Amino acid sequence: MSLKDLIKTLNLTADLFELLEENAFRINSYRAAARSLEGIEESLESLTERKFKGVPKIGSTLAVLLVEYAQSGVFGPLEEAASQVPAGVLTLFKVRGLGPKKIRLLWNTGIESLEDLREACENGVIATLKGFGAKSQANILESVVFALQSQERFHLSTAMSIADLLLQHFKDMAPRLAGSVSRGLETAADVEITISCSKDSTEDTLKKIAENVHHAEGYPAWQGEIQGVRIEVGYAEPEVRGALDATFSGAYWRETLQARATEKSMELSSAGLKQNGSPLFTLSEEDVLEALDFPYLPPEYREPEHEGLSLPEASELVTVQDIKGMLHVHSHYSDGIPTLRDLIQTVTANGHEYLGMGDHSVSAYYARGLSIERLQEQMQEIDALRSEGFKILKGSEVDILQDGTLDYPDEVLSQLDYVVASVHSHFTLSEKEQTERLIKAVSHPLITILGHPTGRLLLRRPSYAVDLDAVLEAAAAHNTVIEINANAYRLDLDWRVALKWRDRLKFAINTDAHVLGGLKDIRYGVAVARKAGLTPQHVINTLSYEELQEFVKKQRSGRQS
Repeated sequence: MSLKDLIKTLNLTADLFELLEENAFRINSYRAAARSLEGIEESLESLTERKFKGVPKIGSTLAVLLVEYAQSGVFGPLEEAASQVPAGVLTLFKVRGLGPKKIRLLWNTGIESLEDLREACENGVIATLKGFGAKSQANILESVVFALQSQERFHLSTAMSIADLLLQHFKDMAPRLAGSVSRGLETAADVEITISCSKDSTEDTLKKIAENVHHAEGYPAWQGEIQGVRIEVGYAEPEVRGALDATFSGAYWRETLQARATEKSMELSSAGLKQNGSPLFTLSEEDVLEALDFPYLPPEYREPEHEGLSLPEASELVTVQDIKGMLHVHSHYSDGIPTLRDLIQTVTANGHEYLGMGDHSVSAYYARGLSIERLQEQMQEIDALRSEGFKILKGSEVDILQDGTLDYPDEVLSQLDYVVASVHSHFTLSEKEQTERLIKAVSHPLITILGHPTGRLLLRRPSYAVDLDAVLEAAAAHNTVIEINANAYRLDLDWRVALKWRDRLKFAINTDAHVLGGLKDIRYGVAVARKAGLTPQHVINTLSYEELQEFVKKQRSGRQS
């Protein structure tokens, strides 16, 4: 770390404070400290040794934090502020010309990622917003594309949106998902599909939607970029298409099959499965597997972590259609945008049966957390909507406080149909403290679900220090459900952990939606669940409205006995 890094961190923290509409004194104090350090030629090591004493604009409290940051690499105020902002909103700071005030406006409008901003620019939405305009929109679009291109990996949501575009564009050429997107990995370096087509036809078709199109070296595929995302389209004639699909599923699967082919005196490549130098007729991947006498595994299971496990058939895995209830959803009562009526109407229009509210609790002041009085007001509105025939569960995303207690008293929690408990602060506790905190929370008699259990933000922030196995052991003992947060910037719980604990825990696949469009993020959570080998029996929001309420009653009564 250098002094320049520390100055950058102070400025970023001030930007996040402004984004969160903190008081001006706190914002200005951090910016003043950064400016003060910019005028110092002394090394960071020297400043740390003297604990920043005598440095203008840096008081004793901030000095302690800066020394800790220089030693540990963790700046508490930045971590706390960042935890209050969706990871996608944080990426908007990469866009030239956007400061905290404009980003706040975009966030309030429902724009929560570079991808959202790009789409809003292309659709002309940004030009209509106060403080922007057509010229500003064009400049922002250019900057957004640059920011997307600079990313080495992309969230699953970005990858799947590009994959959907490719599948539609090549719909007459028997397109199939390939690579990490087909396997449901949480992030991707590129987007791959396979098609039945000739080399020239592939190039001509791809050039209509992609840039920088060029042929791959050494194998049948065209590469390029769409909206800053690297793409690859593998092509083959129908009679050897199966070999192409088998080799485009990922390195681990390809190498496994190639080793098997060698054992059987065959040769497998994207150009075909050959025996004695002649390609075999392989219309499908199943033809390849049959020739190799190798069992079929769904793409979700094609990772080293799945090797040797007994897992359900692909047809048994949970699907989006199995999800009956949208749990852990935010409304305008806290930091969401939609009304309760808008949410339940959209949920039912999307084919689901019921809605479970999950607005923030009182300590989440940054997210307009609900006081007990406002929570009671929301419950009254839910009662009114229920009288109209809507199926809505009274719930809350309750903060887990530093000592592991919950943010509302038990007499309030007991009035809710279900409770999601989550960590939104104190990310820098020691592993022992964080573990004890979470064990206490999951052991609470009124908690239903532990929300986003590790606090990770993909491509932005790793999990906080915690003995996760110890927490999940306690959750299993108390029949506490673990959330698979379907927000593409979280996908927390990690599929590898869910796979390990699948036979001992129940799970809830929750969107954590703050806007109506976020309800469709359920597809990403389902991808994680399928990768973990989860069936509908593992997931509580595949239960009906009445069945879920009965589940919570049994969960609570079982803890009291």
